[in-house]
Amino acid sequence: MELTKKTHACVRIEKDGQTLVIDPGVFSEEDAAVGADAILVTHEHLDHFDEERLRRAMEANPAAELWTLASVAGQVSAAFPGRVHTVGEGDAFTAAGFEVEVHGQLHAVIHPDIPRITNVGFLLDGGAVFHPGDALTVPEGRTVETLLLPVHAPWNKIAEVIDYVRAVAPRRSVDIHDSLLQDHARPIYDGLLEKLGGAGHDRLAPGAHTDVG
Repeated sequence: MELTKKTHACVRIEKDGQTLVIDPGVFSEEDAAVGADAILVTHEHLDHFDEERLRRAMEANPAAELWTLASVAGQVSAAFPGRVHTVGEGDAFTAAGFEVEVHGQLHAVIHPDIPRITNVGFLLDGGAVFHPGDALTVPEGRTVETLLLPVHAPWNKIAEVIDYVRAVAPRRSVDIHDSLLQDHARPIYDGLLEKLGGAGHDRLAPGAHTDVG
């Protein structure tokens, strides 16, 4: 499998001639999901779900399908009948040749005064890749090869990110959710994760590729 990092929380993963895209949001490239055979969306926040980008991809490939939670599915299912699938924790399905498990239920706490929304994470091919969305979900009972790590967000701090890597114990983590992180801060984050995370750590520029699985 080859993973391509897109801007912010979006990734494209290709295997056996098929493409799966996770979380094409407003910070991602306008064509981030175009050409996808399957799209997964973890939750409704605009940096993970942009209806325009999603529609562009679904219209470009009439066979493309979407798997997501109810809050997103309800916004687009009428436009793409039979192609939008609602999933939740514990579900498993096949999308674009990938075996996908759903883990997690709620978005991380931003502030106690802000109601929590639903959020799911997607585990691919038995643990080859895990994208948690906006939560520090540990996929219990699974060994994760590559953890897509939400490294910087209004709802987290670096100590929590380090402890999350330790809890998941992947072979390596790859940064996502990073477009708000200033360039001069990145070496600090890199150093802390590499020193304290207990796993390999990679940071990819948008458009860069890496092998996974």
